[in-house]
Order: sequence, then structure tokens, then C-alpha cells
Amino acid sequence: HLLELRDRLLRVILVVTLIFLGLFPFANILYSFMAEPLLAHMPTGSSMIAVEVISPFLTPLKLSLYAALFIAMPYILYQAWAFVAPGLYLHEKRLATPLLISSVILFYCGVAFAYYVVFPLVFNFLVGVAPEGVAVMTDISKYLDFVLALFFAFGLAFEVPVATIILIATGISNAESLSQKRPYIIVGAFVIGMLLTPPDIISQIMLALPMWLLFELGIVMSKVLIQPSEDEEDEEAEPTPATTPQSSRPAQAAAATSEPGYAEPLDINDYPSDYQPLTEEELEAELDAIDDWGEDDEEEDDEEGEPTEANQDQSDIQTT
Repeated sequence: HLLELRDRLLRVILVVTLIFLGLFPFANILYSFMAEPLLAHMPTGSSMIAVEVISPFLTPLKLSLYAALFIAMPYILYQAWAFVAPGLYLHEKRLATPLLISSVILFYCGVAFAYYVVFPLVFNFLVGVAPEGVAVMTDISKYLDFVLALFFAFGLAFEVPVATIILIATGISNAESLSQKRPYIIVGAFVIGMLLTPPDIISQIMLALPMWLLFELGIVMSKVLIQPSEDEEDEEAEPTPATTPQSSRPAQAAAATSEPGYAEPLDINDYPSDYQPLTEEELEAELDAIDDWGEDDEEEDDEEGEPTEANQDQSDIQTT
């Protein structure tokens, strides 16, 4: 297993390196594409700046590396799946395959949503609230960190349906329980939006709302993809007293009495109509009789255990 893991890691490193080498000559073009949402909302004559001396070189290099990882993500997940799949059951493979594919697609959708929808709104808001007389000039390194953080946050947020299906498939929770906890999920989505995004209300709302909607999508998809287990089907099929018709109950009772070791409970309707319970005196007399019978049995056992004189003499002769 360790040798196989090493081989797959080497393959991943090789593929990422090749993609990085192919993207590095276009690093400046990639950065210009990444900075376009901000530059489109900056005042006329404003531009981005590089505070550190080596930032004009390291920042595009860093972007090329992250872009290589982003492009190679399907291959990375495929290698991880190929390493884990032999140890899974068939039903686990059937469930994991669509989840693996959908997780990649959802992550890409989250990044695209952040770039095309969230960035224009956020940068328009941030540039618009700048105090009068303040020139907006963003550092290229700080901007890249800001953008990558939002990409990661929205890509991770769009994985909510996959996480929901996994929770239900593993039995940690179920669709009904998660539906009942919807208010807590909504609050948690806004808390996560507050933690993963910059401190502006627009990006927080734009992250929390998709998380909530994707949570609802995950519940719906779990009902489609996950079939109830055999135990749950048996429990659902097992009749209860409330759902069992009156006509079928005698048949069930007859079937139950045929089981070995079954003791049918007494029913007051089974007693004769002239039955009268014992009085206290009669009950005490019956209990005394039972006690006397037990004492007589103990005396008989003691008499059987005591040796007679003949047996004692015979045992003495044998001893001598």
C-alpha cells in the first residue's frame, strides 16, 4: 500500500508540475484576468501597486501554481479514488462515484460563482465606500490572497450537498432530522459566511444564501440517491397495534402462541362467570400449607442424608 501511495503521489506531482510549467509563461495574463473584476470598478486613473520588491515576480508565480492545482483537481481526486476504491464495498462505490464527480463540478461552480457574481458586487461596494480624497490602490499580493480566500470559501460552500448526502448515507443523521434543524443550519451558514469571507456584509450574504439553498438541494438529492436499508424497510413493514386491523389480530395471536417458550398472558375474560377471588383468611391458609409442604420436603432430605446405625457399623468394620 505504501508503494502504491508513493506511486500515485509521484503521478500527481508530475501532472501538477507539467501544468504549472505550461501556465507559467502566461502568468501575467492570468493575473490580469484575475484582477479584471477589481480594475473594472476602480476610479479612472487608479491602478494596482506592488509594495514589495519581489512581488511582481512571486505573485504571478504563486497564481500559476494555484491555477495548476485547480486544473489538476479532477486528476488528483481520481488518484485518491483509485487508491481507496479497492477497500470499499460495491454499494459504497456506487454511491461514492457520483459524489466524487459532483464534488469537483460543485467546487468549480463555486469558484465561477465567486468570480462572476460575487466579485463585481463586493468590489463595487468596497470602492464606493472609500472616503473622499482616498486613492484606491490595491497591492497585487494582498489582492491575490483576498481572491484565493474567496475562491476557497465559495468552492467549499458549494460542497454542502455532498456533505449532506454523506451524513445521511453514513447514518449519522437522516433527511427528516436535518429538515427539523433547518433554523440552526441557516444560522450556521451565516456564521460560516462571517468566518470565511472578508468583513463586508455583501460577501457574507452571498456565501450564506447559496449554502442554505444547496443544503435544501442535498436533502432532496439524498432522497433520490439513497435507498432505505433492509432494516428500515422491515421496521416500516412491521405492523403495529394501531395499524393492524381487528380481523387480523387473532391470526397474529395464534401464530405467536405457536412459538416455543411462549406463555400466553392471562385475560380476565377467560375466567368463569362464577369465579370468586380468595379471601384474606383463605389466602393465608394456602400460603401456610405451601410453607408446611416445603418444610416436610426439607426434613425428608435430611433423613435421607443421615447415616443409620447399621450403615455406621458397616463403615467402621470396613475402616478397621
